[in-house]
Formats: sequence, structure tokens, C-alpha cells
Amino acid sequence: MIGLLIGAAALGGGFVTTRNFVRRRLRFVDAAQKPAAPLLIGLAATAVALPIALLPVVTVGTAVAFGVGVAGGFAAGRKNGATGA
Repeated sequence: MIGLLIGAAALGGGFVTTRNFVRRRLRFVDAAQKPAAPLLIGLAATAVALPIALLPVVTVGTAVAFGVGVAGGFAAGRKNGATGA
């Protein structure tokens, strides 16, 4: 049960943090506007989080949830940042 809560926190935290960063800092960066950028960023975030999966409570699923959250936040921030919202 605690692992599920940690996974949900990783997903939500990755999403919100990345969305806000993309809105503020990467609004006018051309590379951030490419269609494959969220996928690549999500894969990189998962790769960075995988060593943390060695901890007893954190699993590979948590690292994947973090990567999905980061990719979703990147895509949401890119979309909203371009429209000025």
C-alpha cells in the first residue's frame, strides 16, 4: 500500500514540477516544441529514477510512474506555455 502511495506521489510530483518548469523556462526553446520531446524526456527521467528502485519500498513501477508523470507534465506545459495560458 505504501509503495502505491509513493508511486502516485512520484507521478503527481513529476507532472506538476515539470509542467511548471516548461511553462516558465522552456516556452520559447525550439527543441521543446518537437513532437518526440516528451517521450525522450520521460525516458530520461525513468532512467535517472531507476537506481532509486534499489530501495526496499521504491519499485521499478515507481520509476516508470515518475517518467510518465514527467512526460505528461512536459507535454502539458508545452501546450499551455505556447498559448500563453
